[in-house]
Amino acid sequence: MTTRQTTTACYSAQVRCRIVKEPGSLAAVLTAIGEAGGQMGVIDLVDSDNKCTVRDLTVQAASAEHLEKIIQAIETVPSATVLNWHDQVFQHHQGGKIEIHNKMNLNSRDALSIAYTPGVARVCMAIHQDRDRAHDLTIKKNTVAVVSDGTAVLGLGDIGPEAAMPVMEGKAMLFKKFGGVDAWPICLATKDVDEIVRTVELLAPGFGGINLEDISAPRCFEIEQRLIEKLDIPVFHDDQHGTAVVFMAALINSLKIVGKKVENLRAVVSGAGAAGMACTKIMYNFGVRQIAVLDRTGIIYKGRKDGMNASKQWFAEHTNPEGLKGGIAEAARGADLYLGVSGPGAFPLEALKTMAPDAIVFALSNPEPEIRPEVARPHVRIMGTGRSDFPNQINNVLGFPGIFRGALDVRATAINDEMKMAAARAIAGVIADDELDEECIIPTVFNDRIAVEVSRAVKEAALATGVARLKA
Repeated sequence: MTTRQTTTACYSAQVRCRIVKEPGSLAAVLTAIGEAGGQMGVIDLVDSDNKCTVRDLTVQAASAEHLEKIIQAIETVPSATVLNWHDQVFQHHQGGKIEIHNKMNLNSRDALSIAYTPGVARVCMAIHQDRDRAHDLTIKKNTVAVVSDGTAVLGLGDIGPEAAMPVMEGKAMLFKKFGGVDAWPICLATKDVDEIVRTVELLAPGFGGINLEDISAPRCFEIEQRLIEKLDIPVFHDDQHGTAVVFMAALINSLKIVGKKVENLRAVVSGAGAAGMACTKIMYNFGVRQIAVLDRTGIIYKGRKDGMNASKQWFAEHTNPEGLKGGIAEAARGADLYLGVSGPGAFPLEALKTMAPDAIVFALSNPEPEIRPEVARPHVRIMGTGRSDFPNQINNVLGFPGIFRGALDVRATAINDEMKMAAARAIAGVIADDELDEECIIPTVFNDRIAVEVSRAVKEAALATGVARLKA
């Protein structure tokens, strides 16, 4: 019998089978699936006659190879014939995952003259006379561009703009589902910083905000900063700030459980890229000073020469006040918090065991974390990952829909640090103190209160800091 693997909807298939009408025939098929390590889902009857039934079987596997083995196992059942099957992930991506819908019916001459010529000319001239009216009279009011060059997609790396499109479409779906924001994927066929900045600048009139996504460091820092300086609409690199906001929410609630004070916290950050930079900065602004940041070379310290760049120089100047040198073993010793935003296996168990009592570990690399939760859990007080199949999922979708919802509602010119921290506190606040425990430090993505509370907090912070052009 095959060793059972962890199955997931990411590897699910619908298998259409013709099954002979004999006692035990369907059971034989289900047994074959189970023995191959598959997980059964829905069973639908498609057709039936005196001799056979045709059924659609939904099965889950642990990998693409595992899925193939399950199909092969079904084919070995004498009373069953596999007619066809399809991978449900690819099926749901056919033709893309988003589309445009008209908001008014074009079913008469009058409707056409209102939506288009000649009536539309009046609206064009109104905007010509007052450019700000584009926020009210076009989709600009509620539209965000999701911009990527495909150089840092998920954990896949530099896979190009075409291959990045499914992720950007998914991001647009999340914007709509959780924030009511219309977002559109824009994948650029260039890695040149100047070209990216200029292209987004040229596209900006049609959007109320810019969400930068999956652009590799350190170029992402310069691209974001230059666009912030050039544009009068919010520019937000979610890989940096979305991760940082949700991480901070998780940390705020974790500290309530472990009872440790911010000023005494010793933190380790594994990963000096976009997410590592933003998470470190938001921690620093929160009052954490004892932070050791590691890249592939080791701990970053003042005066280090190897593997440095402008962004890492900030780490050297603002973190590691004790001047620690070495690797993860030296950084983790006595630490209260480990944050992993690097890659699989970056945090060995031996190093984890040297952390302080009641340790907090957030291993956020996806899909494979820096240390597996089942390995770390016996040795820590709180464990969080970026995965949905473990408790305490630290997921950006908790942040960016509500952040942009709030920013768009008050027509903010930027998303500043105060708005990000307000969003983090709002996410943390969705979990009441009497609901907090080691496996519930952060709300689930399907909690209806999240976007509402985050957008409210962001609007208040935007008004308080003077970047809002409208009152909420």
